[in-house]
Amino acid sequence: MEARINPFGHPLANKMFKHLTGAGMALVTDSTLPESLQELVKIRASQINGCGGCLDMHTKEAAAAGETSVRLALVGAWREATVYTDAERAALALTEYGTRLADGYGIPDDVWDAAAKHFDEDQLIALTGLIALINAFNRINVMLRIPAGEYKVGQYATKG
Repeated sequence: MEARINPFGHPLANKMFKHLTGAGMALVTDSTLPESLQELVKIRASQINGCGGCLDMHTKEAAAAGETSVRLALVGAWREATVYTDAERAALALTEYGTRLADGYGIPDDVWDAAAKHFDEDQLIALTGLIALINAFNRINVMLRIPAGEYKVGQYATKG
């Protein structure tokens, strides 16, 4: 599969990705949301959206950060899996509802309340931003048909 447009090296795409990536870096550096949880959220949204590029990236990044193969394999079936904490389950539920807004459900109060039980206000803002951001990346990659499989851990890491 080939990309419809290769955004890497495209001047406007580079500007757009710089801003999106900057928002993502703020979530990593300025939030207390655990990095492992952030990767699980990115993986679940990417599964729902069918974004191979993001799945390639975030499963590899999660594994490199120490996430187990069992937990990575079971993200799509998190409700039936016993390997996730209550906080992770709340975040994954919020991710699913936040990703499937077009289904018309919005975010049910019980889903929000479950997340609010485990995360403080700053973490909820970070979680909300993270879900929105990964959905933006998913949509760009799917529309441009960015192929998956060649990602190397740290490939897009920014130098501080």
